[in-house]
Amino acid sequence: MPSLANLIEKHLNALIKESGQRLIEIQRNELAEKFNCAPSQINYVLTTRFTIERGYMVESRRGGGGYVRIVKVPLNDGELDLISEVVDLVGDSISERGGAAILARLLEETFIKPREAALVRVAISRNVLRIAQPARDQLRANILKSVLITLFKNQE
Repeated sequence: MPSLANLIEKHLNALIKESGQRLIEIQRNELAEKFNCAPSQINYVLTTRFTIERGYMVESRRGGGGYVRIVKVPLNDGELDLISEVVDLVGDSISERGGAAILARLLEETFIKPREAALVRVAISRNVLRIAQPARDQLRANILKSVLITLFKNQE
């Protein structure tokens, strides 16, 4: 028998397919009611099954009119290879120097523009990410992967 997390994941993927688009907006509480579970169970599925590495971006807005938006990042084969390579290079944690090196390579290969590289470099800098290690390098990796996937996604 499939686990609850698997059922929720399957349901959300079906909604994305049925929508005819690459995104859906759901109400966390409504979905929790449908599956007779706590909203935290929905959060678990979203954070473990709908990740950047799996090709999804999840945006969340809390409150009465809140929603969760799940976007399937469209990629063609060439972009998929590039995204996979970058995600693998970045990993779960990356230093400022490592992030700058990846940006330099993407800039050199003209996958990103100089302005984009500069903006990302600032966003992942130690001056901006003023938290202790190892959380800083983990946060930097998440930001870097999210921003790069968004940049590649918007180059369609």
